[in-house]
Amino acid sequence: MKFFASCAKGLEYLLADELLALGCARATATMAGVNVEGTLEDAQRAVLWSRLASRVLWPLVEFPCEDEHALYRNVAVVPWREHLDDTMTLAVDAHVSGEAITHARYAALRVKDAVVDTLRDATGARPSVDVEAPDLRLNLVVRKGRAILSVDLGGGPMHRRGWRRAQGEAPLKENLAAAVLLRGGWPQVYADGGALLDPMCGSGTLMIEGALMAADVAPGLMRHGEVLPSRWLGFDEKTWARMYAQAHERERAGRGALCDVFDGSDSDPHAIRTARENATAAGLRDAIRLEVRDMAALPVQSTPRGLVVCNPPYDARLAADAALYRTLGAALKRAAPGWRASLLCGDAALAQATGLRAAKKYQLFNGALECSLIVCDPLRPTLREDAQARALSEGAQMLANRLRKNLRNLKSWRAREAVECFRAYDADLPEYAAAIDVYAEADDPDATWLHVQEYVAPAEIPEADVRRRFGEVLAAAREVFGVPRERVATKTRARGKGGSKYAQAGAGLGPRGETFVVREGAARLRVNLFDYLDTGLFLDHRPLRQRIFREGRGRRFLNLFCYTGAATVQAAVGGASSTTSVDLSATYLQWLSDNLQENTFEGRAIGGDAHRLVQADAMAWLEADPGRYDLIFCDPPTFSNSARADDFDIQREHVRLLRAAVARLSQGGVLYFSNNFRRFRLDTEAVAAFADCEDISAQTIPQDFARNPRIHQAWRLTRS
Repeated sequence: MKFFASCAKGLEYLLADELLALGCARATATMAGVNVEGTLEDAQRAVLWSRLASRVLWPLVEFPCEDEHALYRNVAVVPWREHLDDTMTLAVDAHVSGEAITHARYAALRVKDAVVDTLRDATGARPSVDVEAPDLRLNLVVRKGRAILSVDLGGGPMHRRGWRRAQGEAPLKENLAAAVLLRGGWPQVYADGGALLDPMCGSGTLMIEGALMAADVAPGLMRHGEVLPSRWLGFDEKTWARMYAQAHERERAGRGALCDVFDGSDSDPHAIRTARENATAAGLRDAIRLEVRDMAALPVQSTPRGLVVCNPPYDARLAADAALYRTLGAALKRAAPGWRASLLCGDAALAQATGLRAAKKYQLFNGALECSLIVCDPLRPTLREDAQARALSEGAQMLANRLRKNLRNLKSWRAREAVECFRAYDADLPEYAAAIDVYAEADDPDATWLHVQEYVAPAEIPEADVRRRFGEVLAAAREVFGVPRERVATKTRARGKGGSKYAQAGAGLGPRGETFVVREGAARLRVNLFDYLDTGLFLDHRPLRQRIFREGRGRRFLNLFCYTGAATVQAAVGGASSTTSVDLSATYLQWLSDNLQENTFEGRAIGGDAHRLVQADAMAWLEADPGRYDLIFCDPPTFSNSARADDFDIQREHVRLLRAAVARLSQGGVLYFSNNFRRFRLDTEAVAAFADCEDISAQTIPQDFARNPRIHQAWRLTRS
């Protein structure tokens, strides 16, 4: 069974790891949550033990939802007497997007009406509404014309642990505090005998969460007490009682063995009073030392190893400024130079103002506020490490500055579109002629890889200058992204007889033959950065693949010259009724097969007879194939002179290719045609004889390739 665990943006991968550790069969990160495969017991265990989830949602029904009438009708047919009775109270939370239904409160009201009317018609009585503490809380999501109605198994926001009695002006949610601690590696630091320090502790959230984590206290124990989190009739009360009793046993053992390693301070006496009140409510009054102290007076720590956690102010109301962050950084380097730090800063500029060198950087959201979490280990590097960090040449520093500017410019777009693999730099500075692509692993958010391609330099540029500049490109990239050498794949053009060609650079530095999985929208795709000219994923075709995902549901899809099949996977994940993928390369088809096996549709693995892989010359196969297709994607190579097929030249053969492809379209079918031959010219007059053709190139160039608008051309064709 599939269920959904929601969380704050930026916590998805941590939450996926946590749910897998709790025993779920599969957990796949998506925007602001995780799609989980597991049993009802797994879902209830997540309610009790997850430190990161905001809600755990168990689906009851999913259906097309074109308007409010469809919403009411589909909710009303649910057998509600299996889920609640007329003595129970009810509440509905709704989240809507798109054009079908635009008002969340109205959508929630229609769901409530459907439930109440159904029960009243069946029993003559109706349940009451209680928005604060209902017996059954339902959650509705309407997106892209589909609705999912679920039971909120936790009965409400799970960040509320039950110990908070008071709070300051800008409290940190408990699940975000848990993420700061986990990113800093607090469980391992504590296991190794380390201490926890927060020099700006406010109401004590980080200290209390850290102590409860160390004491092995389930987050749901205090939140629910002896009361069930939900009185939904499908809730497994016996299983909950067993898990609850086991959690109590672990709590007793953990609190009894808790070490005296927790120190919090703040310059505000009111904040310390608040923190003490909360610590007392959490049963930790004697476990956490709390005192009024100016940050600059932080004493040198006697414990050789530990973790500093801190959530310094970044709201203008709280007078956040760079000077405060500089003081914080200086105090930490002086008081705990060998410790690790996990600091939730307002943004990258404030994080940089600390003067601390971050080993890892993460983007998190505290409510609507986007924050920068930096992890420093150690707080003060050795002199040698400092010298290495400052060793960028003037040119490399200039390139690093440009990279940071590009990342800032792409930041909101990447967050909005959930883009995890992108082009960060494309010869923006003429003397540094290279492209830098970033790939983030789907299953390990800490693992960022770089794919750096050097463009061939003009013949008049001395070879020594070419090598120096490429070295500066690599140095700047590693500095900005903080990636180790072994996670940078390099390709460079080498001059040779017959013209230029790509050659591998840095032999032995990467895991040859190794692939890893990245995420693009709802799809999981395998890439290989080291072994081939290309990585297995053309990043500039991202918008075209998203079109195919959106338009593929229920349609027969054909992918010609399919390469590693990224477009096929998007069609399959989007719900295509069948896919056919044609390529001459057995290597690419195997790659596509692996890609399909990485994905699921509606909870089932993608595969079987509905997804056909054909090893053939695409042109010859197309002219012989009698099939009909509703959606075709054709992205041919510029040239091909394979010994197993006729020579192919896209400029010479494109009219023949497109005529054959359009002939395979069903009534109302669409062909997307693309290629990256910069001098290509479509024979519009010849194509007009058999197809209506629209140039969509400008619509298919993503923002990260806007500096290179000729990266590809694309057209949308339909039968005349």
